Amino acid sequence: MKTKVCLFDDNNAIRNSIQLMFEFEEQVSLAAVYSDCNQVVRKIKECGAKVVIMDIQIPPINGIAAVKEIRKELKDVIIIMFTVFEDDDRIFESICAGADGYLLKNTSPIEMTESIIEALRGGAPMSPSIARKVLRIFKAKNEHKEAPNYELTPRELEILKHLTQGLSYKMISDVCHISFETTRSHIKNVYNKLQVASMTEAVIKAINEKIV
Repeated sequence: MKTKVCLFDDNNAIRNSIQLMFEFEEQVSLAAVYSDCNQVVRKIKECGAKVVIMDIQIPPINGIAAVKEIRKELKDVIIIMFTVFEDDDRIFESICAGADGYLLKNTSPIEMTESIIEALRGGAPMSPSIARKVLRIFKAKNEHKEAPNYELTPRELEILKHLTQGLSYKMISDVCHISFETTRSHIKNVYNKLQVASMTEAVIKAINEKIV
């Protein structure tokens, strides 16, 4: 069964381009397309999407505010920001709001599909230039902080470090030579100890507090 994706973008050309791209995909399908984010949570529930592609400038409240609304009720929906903006403030605000990835609109159809699949596997897809900015932003914010003790085991610290590097669950399993289920169990323990509810929150906390 194909994974359902919904798109929020007020640019008609972008919407048509994405719709055309999804017609040829075997693993994901475009369940719905919206030109605004009014009643964003209701729209996602109605179309049954597991992945949301969100434009930052979509009216009426903008994509970052929409992400915050989604996260209040839909903790497990994957949200990927899709935008032309590369400025630090928007990137930082999007991630802190709960976005799982950040792609630029010059991303190719193949890269977008791969990014969606990567997110479904537990990764945090980002355009290369954005990933560099994210690391720089958090590094600058953490230069003078000391890491608190969350009593993470050496294995949990290792896995958390891999998460901050953008590795998916499967990739972590391969690198650590452990099963997928064991990886999930370790990550669940990491979430509990850090008192976070998502991979994005865990990565932000790990970098922000210099845990790894």
